[in-house]
Amino acid sequence: MRKRANGEGNIRQRANGRWEGRVSYVDPVTDGRKSVSVYAATAAECRKELKKVRDRIEGGAPAKDAPNTVSSWLKQWRASSLAASDRKETTKSLYATLSRKHLEGARIGDKRLDRLKPSDVELLIVQLRGKNLSDSTVRQVYTVLRQALDVAVRDGLLAANPASKVKRPGVARKEAKYLPAADVARLLDAAKGLRYYLGVVLMATTGLRRGEVAGLLWSDVDLEKGELTVRHTLSRVDGKLVLTEPKTDRSRRRVPLHAGVVAQLKMHRTQQLQERLAAGDQWRDTGAVLATEFGTLLDPRNLLRTVEIAAAKVGIEDVGAHTMRHSAAVAWLESGVHIKAAADLLGHSSIAITGDLYGHTSDETARAAVDGLGTALGL
Repeated sequence: MRKRANGEGNIRQRANGRWEGRVSYVDPVTDGRKSVSVYAATAAECRKELKKVRDRIEGGAPAKDAPNTVSSWLKQWRASSLAASDRKETTKSLYATLSRKHLEGARIGDKRLDRLKPSDVELLIVQLRGKNLSDSTVRQVYTVLRQALDVAVRDGLLAANPASKVKRPGVARKEAKYLPAADVARLLDAAKGLRYYLGVVLMATTGLRRGEVAGLLWSDVDLEKGELTVRHTLSRVDGKLVLTEPKTDRSRRRVPLHAGVVAQLKMHRTQQLQERLAAGDQWRDTGAVLATEFGTLLDPRNLLRTVEIAAAKVGIEDVGAHTMRHSAAVAWLESGVHIKAAADLLGHSSIAITGDLYGHTSDETARAAVDGLGTALGL
């Protein structure tokens, strides 16, 4: 070990080659003597860090900041890294809510960040499941924690991410609920006369998500070609309606329209122009296909309400806006549409997603498949 040079102070090189600087001081609260160490790769860096500590002590500040708790780090992560990320605003809002609700106020939030262990993360998962949260929510909370800890590693606060050593919580596969075409037709018939009937028609015939339908602008619709382009999605973020771009390139897609839907759109446009004249100065020109009577953007939840009202009229239970999308997908696949074409229409990033969600078939389709093969084999 090399001896200290004169004027170098209380600094030494450790066996691992790194440099340690140590300074003693009197704690102003307890009047007892304490010492604090700093570490660096070179002697010069170590002296620099040691000077910072001495300056803090002489200035009356604590020799070192108090260790971060998981909760305090999550709050810092929300305000900095999460806010600065290029994630969708809806995702940022979701992650922030999950952090506040399930991490910062939980037992794990009181843990010192630098003492967090994989077993603490596993205990968190057990506790979350004990609250009867859905599998997807438990996985999302884990994802939020892991991403926040990744940033802590990047910033040098942790040597390794303890969450990365814990297996990501699984999500039980659930096949999407759908309606047979006959029931969808009954629901659409019951929705006639409701203000946002056209929105239900669009979901049922194109498989668009409700946020995509609510975010549809007239500039996205080509009535001559009979097609629309999904360029936006509308969602509520922190109490406000926000129009954003789709989350993936595959979600940005062109979708052909049935001639009957094109006719509905033309009639709707005429009605909207009449509403614009009636509203006068109160009209807000958002360019939305589905707008309120004053032209403002439509809360996507109104599409859910419209579906629920129509379903109740014809006695169909447990139906939501997404049921229209699922029903369209299943109808396409059962009619012989190739799974790749269905995935493109739905905006899925891969056919694996489409297969996982809509891999089921009706009893009639399964029977027809078996009978057809048997006949072909001469049985």
